[in-house]
Amino acid sequence: MTTIDFGAFRPVTEIRRTGEAAFATDAGELAVSAVASGVVRVRLGPNTKPDYGLLATPPPAPPPAALREIDGGFCLTAGSAILEVRADPLRIRLTRDNVEALTSITDRHFRGVPRLPAFGKGAGGWTAAFALEDGEAVYGLGEKFGPLDRRGQLVVSWVEDALGVNTELSYKNAPFCWSPRGWGVFVHTPARVVHGVGYGQWSHRSYALIVEDEALDLFLFAAETPAAILDAYTRLTGRPAVPPLWSLGTWASRAYYRTPDEVLDAARELRRRRIPCDVITLDGRAWLDTRTRFAFEWDPSRWPEPAAVLARLKALDFRVCVWEYPLVSVHSPLHAELASRGYLLKDGAGQPYRYEWDTSPATSPFGQVLTPLPPSGLLDFTNPDAYAWWRDRHAELFAAGVDVIKSDFGEQVPIDARAANGDDGARLHNVYPLLYNRCVFEATARYGSGPPVVWARAGWVGSQRYPVQWGGDPQADWGGFAASIRGGLSWGMSGVPCHASDVGGFYGDQPDAELYLRWLAQAVFSPLLRFHGVGLREPWAFGPEAEAIARRLIELRYRLIPYIAGVLDESARTGLPVMRAMPLLFPRDRAARMFDTQYLLGPSLLVAPVIQPGGRVEVWLPEGAWCDFWTGTRLDGPRAVEVVAPLDRIPVFGRAGHVVPLGRVVQHTGEIDPANPIAEHRAFGSMP
Repeated sequence: MTTIDFGAFRPVTEIRRTGEAAFATDAGELAVSAVASGVVRVRLGPNTKPDYGLLATPPPAPPPAALREIDGGFCLTAGSAILEVRADPLRIRLTRDNVEALTSITDRHFRGVPRLPAFGKGAGGWTAAFALEDGEAVYGLGEKFGPLDRRGQLVVSWVEDALGVNTELSYKNAPFCWSPRGWGVFVHTPARVVHGVGYGQWSHRSYALIVEDEALDLFLFAAETPAAILDAYTRLTGRPAVPPLWSLGTWASRAYYRTPDEVLDAARELRRRRIPCDVITLDGRAWLDTRTRFAFEWDPSRWPEPAAVLARLKALDFRVCVWEYPLVSVHSPLHAELASRGYLLKDGAGQPYRYEWDTSPATSPFGQVLTPLPPSGLLDFTNPDAYAWWRDRHAELFAAGVDVIKSDFGEQVPIDARAANGDDGARLHNVYPLLYNRCVFEATARYGSGPPVVWARAGWVGSQRYPVQWGGDPQADWGGFAASIRGGLSWGMSGVPCHASDVGGFYGDQPDAELYLRWLAQAVFSPLLRFHGVGLREPWAFGPEAEAIARRLIELRYRLIPYIAGVLDESARTGLPVMRAMPLLFPRDRAARMFDTQYLLGPSLLVAPVIQPGGRVEVWLPEGAWCDFWTGTRLDGPRAVEVVAPLDRIPVFGRAGHVVPLGRVVQHTGEIDPANPIAEHRAFGSMP
């Protein structure tokens, strides 16, 4: 990606008005429209391919364009924002209340021409480039595990089975970013997008993007705050659904419970040891025959009576989560049935695509623990009949006692696959997990009970409509822990409110008690809490002292549920995430941006996870007064404080003047009295 030849992109220069808001250019039709106050749309090129419903509802028909001529072009008014468009070359300038928010590239080399095209067309797609101010930060672009500020990074919007959280590759992507300066850019496409965000090999003073699609379709935002940009973006792409109350409790999981007796033993131990828990998960190998999966069938050699086992789990007051993925083994009779119906993605010869898993030691997704998977076909969710069939086959799982699906994978669509809607894998690849999780979410709504929820790994634009997502498979060490936090914060700054990680890490060496407890403490103050990984992850696996601390932390989690539930309701109204990174709430506080693993849980609680051994952590307190959650001690910001946290505590500070509702200690959410869920209100002083 670093050697892209921008000379292959022909700059767009000419503009000739052909309609009210339509223009002919030397690279195709240009259309501009005012979508809402502070939101404008700029489209270049044809619009003939599927859009996959990335927009929750089509933008309303624009009012008569408020276009007026200006020197060298025209301008469009969208409430408080004005978009100026000029030709030779085509370039734009977006202002809000007469203050510049975003403008096309200003970087010119010695010969006097732009270093990159402001807008350009090439054989493989389109490019656009915008100016960045010196020191300007940029955030978003999906679940990325490195520094939250994308400045200096080359970021690829391409859904990947990332095999961990240690590189730029990520399971959940969104070609949407914003700056504290007051602008946002959303690339409306399912295709691959490459973003050079102040990337020095291109231009350290510019944000350039390459879109590998037939058209360039941009939504540009101008707003006073990042929160207002997220509000506008999620109005376009969909408001988050609110997950059920029980999903806010503990999820117990392991890769994997090998027999019904193993999962029942774990469930009984959780209750016997009085470790609060709501959900227990049967991972893929726990309930399926790996050779023939996925076919909605329990492995008969181990699960002759699945409904009876699930009934025993229900008698212990557990919800049951089971694993699935959207592939069907060629060894299953179901593969031939789906192929005969035309329900699978096809190859170039029109035959069902045979997906072969990578089994090389360095890149295989199975490692030394997990069984390699068989060659498989991929369900074609663009076929309405196949979509309905997959959705409705879930009925038997829910009838047997399943409550929620762990909708794993979804990143596997090859670029040379062919779909029923006429698209190829290059366009379907990114949006496939959105279609997959939409289908499973709708199945849960139709055949489950109560508000639906899924536990998904992959995602794209619009995934916030189908909560929740977890962060894939982190390495079980301190680096994996810190990267998981940043991935969740980054996903939240990309318009998705819920994110979870595998407490203790998924793969690698068995975590020690300190790492496990620090990870657990952070998860207590997050949207979702699940312990999961290769090996034992239940609290008693780490010794009696760790078990006692874990119990107290999880009890606190259940006391926090009334507060977290209220934050989720707010997220559904505003698009704000539950975990709110410092730049999102304090965009003008440059010092706060440096603390990219601390965050606010909702509006009131500042959380600073301990991400290294020993318990020492530096905390940034933004402007205002803050009260230690544990002692009530009041501290005034802005300033940094150093905290050494004991194993049973995480640095948390309440915002002065805020009140947090706390519930009672319960063993599962079924014990919460809906008529009286709050035991006390914790007040954090008052503002000076």
